[in-house]
Amino acid sequence: MDAENLHYFEKAPIAKAVSHFAVPMMLGTSMSVIYSILNAYFLGTLNNTAVLTALALTLPLFAIIMALGNLIGIGSGTFISRLLGEKNYEEVKHVSSFAFYSSLVLGLIVMAAGLPLIDAIVHGLGATPDSFGFTKDYVTVMLIGSPFVVLFFTLENIVRSEGAAMTSMAGMMLSVLVNIILDAWVIYVLHGGVIGVASATVISNILASVFFACHIGYKSKFLTVSAKWFKANKTILSNVFKIGVPVFVMSVFLGAMSLILNHYLIEYGDQATAAYGISSRLLQFPEFILMGLCEGIVPLIAFSFTANKLRLKQTISFTIKAILGLAVSFGVIVYFVSDHLIGLFTTDPQLIEMGSYILHVTFLSLFITGMTTLFIGIFQATAQGTAAFVMSVIQGITLIPVLYIANRISCFHGVVWSLVIADAVAFLVGAVMLYALRRKLQPDLELLAQ
Repeated sequence: MDAENLHYFEKAPIAKAVSHFAVPMMLGTSMSVIYSILNAYFLGTLNNTAVLTALALTLPLFAIIMALGNLIGIGSGTFISRLLGEKNYEEVKHVSSFAFYSSLVLGLIVMAAGLPLIDAIVHGLGATPDSFGFTKDYVTVMLIGSPFVVLFFTLENIVRSEGAAMTSMAGMMLSVLVNIILDAWVIYVLHGGVIGVASATVISNILASVFFACHIGYKSKFLTVSAKWFKANKTILSNVFKIGVPVFVMSVFLGAMSLILNHYLIEYGDQATAAYGISSRLLQFPEFILMGLCEGIVPLIAFSFTANKLRLKQTISFTIKAILGLAVSFGVIVYFVSDHLIGLFTTDPQLIEMGSYILHVTFLSLFITGMTTLFIGIFQATAQGTAAFVMSVIQGITLIPVLYIANRISCFHGVVWSLVIADAVAFLVGAVMLYALRRKLQPDLELLAQ
């Protein structure tokens, strides 16, 4: 960690410090969403609803692969930031080496376990006869490339954990830009269809992983990918997995929620599933902006938790105000232009109507989903494994019965509104747990008050 990064951790004004950590992450995640939207746009030019349906059906699989990267990456990253706050630099090398090699092993396990079960996986994702072939093509490529996808998400997290926010952003943007260029090439030049688009995703993750590995190997002062520093003792495993496992469980639940939603939506036709796929990608833009804000400041929160708890409270307070401002701004924009946004992907009037309706409903919970993400980030950064685990399961546990009841009562409308209800419950649970944690987060303030 260089002197500039240390300055932002310890001394920079809160607004400037939050901007330093969060803005690059927000830009990087927003670029990822732009890629996702363009991905749907390029496939939409094929004028085949079954292709868009296949793209929507594969979201749960990608969520699980990403979850494995975050299992190691976020668990290791928050531990690294706390170690930096304690100035335990040697242990940082052990943790970063562990993160690199364990993520590769996890990816290889996914590939080896998934390929023999490819047909069962595609059926499990809810593919219809029309979309089965397209879904299988996408899933096959993603499973083959899973070691590099897992590695990408791991390395992005640990690079950001030492304060190298700009490098983290550069790697994410490299991945996105390569992906967009390759998407256009395989669709318009090679006519590669779904296989080409999935391959573009894997290739872009490989290149970004190489970029991050080169940074760690040649420019980082404390991180390393050298095997000689690899260590998997009890301290490392417990600190990584007590935060990483809840993150993984949460991501799996999100994937399972998407899978369950697809099964309910498919009852209302391919149009309903495709409309949800398009609208969910559009919703990802503001969600990932808020996610970038909340995840970007996790290293700052983790460092401050071990070094300066007054600065920790000021960081959280500033971030809440930023979430509110962003959520209101995005909500107003979507309210007026939702039809035009959906119309970018399809000319089907039923798809446009359904997609616009889903956008209007789901945007109502944008602020509380942003706050929920902040709660989770705080729990991760402060090593509150139990609270992080509760947050990881509460939304999924809530959604399943709500979805069943709402679908029975209001059919398609109930399915859409169940998402908002589940988000609200997760927010309330997180707020209660954070309130209970307040004394642990600010003992310095209590001493000052005496």
